[in-house]
Amino acid sequence: MRLRETCQQGRLTRLASRGVGMIHLGAVSSSVRTVSRRGLAIGLCTAVVAIAFEAIAVATAMPEAARRLNGLDLYAWAFSLFSIGMLLATVASGRIADRLGPARPMVAGMVIFAVGLVIAATAQSMAQLIAGRLVQGLGSGTMSVAIYVCIARVFDPAQRPRMFSYISTAWVLPSFVGPPVAAFLTHRFGWPWVFWAVLPLLAVAAVMVLPSLLQMMRTPQEAYPEPAPRPPAALWAAALTAIGAAAIQLAGQQLDWTAVALALVGLALFAASLPNLMPERFFRFSRGLPSVIVVRGLIAGSFFGAEAFVPLMLVQQRGLSLLLAGGVLTLGALGWTTGSWIQSRPALKLRRDAIITVGAGFLVAGLCLATLTAFVPQIWVGVIGLAWIVGGLGMGLSIASTSLAVMTVSSVAEQGRNASSLQLGEALGASVFVGLAGSIFHTLQAQQSQSVAFGAVLVAMTAVALVSLGVSFRVGRIDNELASS
Repeated sequence: MRLRETCQQGRLTRLASRGVGMIHLGAVSSSVRTVSRRGLAIGLCTAVVAIAFEAIAVATAMPEAARRLNGLDLYAWAFSLFSIGMLLATVASGRIADRLGPARPMVAGMVIFAVGLVIAATAQSMAQLIAGRLVQGLGSGTMSVAIYVCIARVFDPAQRPRMFSYISTAWVLPSFVGPPVAAFLTHRFGWPWVFWAVLPLLAVAAVMVLPSLLQMMRTPQEAYPEPAPRPPAALWAAALTAIGAAAIQLAGQQLDWTAVALALVGLALFAASLPNLMPERFFRFSRGLPSVIVVRGLIAGSFFGAEAFVPLMLVQQRGLSLLLAGGVLTLGALGWTTGSWIQSRPALKLRRDAIITVGAGFLVAGLCLATLTAFVPQIWVGVIGLAWIVGGLGMGLSIASTSLAVMTVSSVAEQGRNASSLQLGEALGASVFVGLAGSIFHTLQAQQSQSVAFGAVLVAMTAVALVSLGVSFRVGRIDNELASS
């Protein structure tokens, strides 16, 4: 036993010398040992299913909702404001989770998400619809950090890769039924029912997860084995970052000197706020935690920026029905599920950092194929399905692996803050690059052909994915056995 501990400490010393950081290998806190891991796992996955069903259903129904509400010019805001809401909520949720545990923010997130669904379902204008999406983002961001910290606090290191495999599967599972259900509800009852239909799912998730969460609330939080080396992230910094993201997106739609001023304001707000929210040396793409978070933001931004416009492209350019257009997202879910399952297999001998790089490579390949189909409409439409399978495979590999990498290099005292930084990076990447995609489309749709407008969006997202691939080589060595031992 002494020899094993000595060897383990030696691996940690080598890991720290490479700039990756230290991992807390202590046992799971006894304050959560009485929680039913099986019940909590089922409850968390059910909550993820509810969030994911809403996301995939809205992506399918949004073209019809925007048309009915005369809001095509605001189309991208329905997605980017959701991400901005997540951005704000992740910081608050991380602070609460580190101080009081993840149970309370999980409950609050479910309530906020439900309120956002009601606002969107009763929308009489595009402005109200995107306001509902903002509130949904607040709830989703709160839950996302809470789910991450629940896994870090309750489950042993050996169980975490499989848990992220379950979470990823729960996220993509609704993709198999979400598009056809959303298309049916939209055509039969109207697009608002896409939002109403999520409330029963959320209620079931709450019933399943609440017993475990209440048990966690009743158990006093133990003192951390080491003090947090950094103060909590500031809420004012999160607010400035959200305003900066909105300013940059708005700048892309002005196309005059006002746009230049807005872009400069947005960049200045980022410069002032992000150092308080991100790890040290984040802007230098330093090895370890900073580079992992940068990669996460870039891959999320490129994938979701493209995904927001793929159904619209298939409906407008190829004349597909909402059902068939949403089916492409379902094919992407197949790839995502497969990638998530592969990364959790002990037979996979790649290091965790190498898995992140491979995932980014698959994402680049998928987006390149999607770009080709946009510029050459004569290509068989099935190629876009293949492209989304390949891109989804990359997302399944890299999203789970970046989460595990951050959990690996984080002490117990900073699991909430670092989870918040990771989710913040993803939300910021999604909001900025979905906004960029919307700005490109808004600029070109009235002046150029559909092929040029959609093709330019996908070219830009492919470029972002290429940058993520390059930054992935900066992550540094993260041994797979440390992430799962």
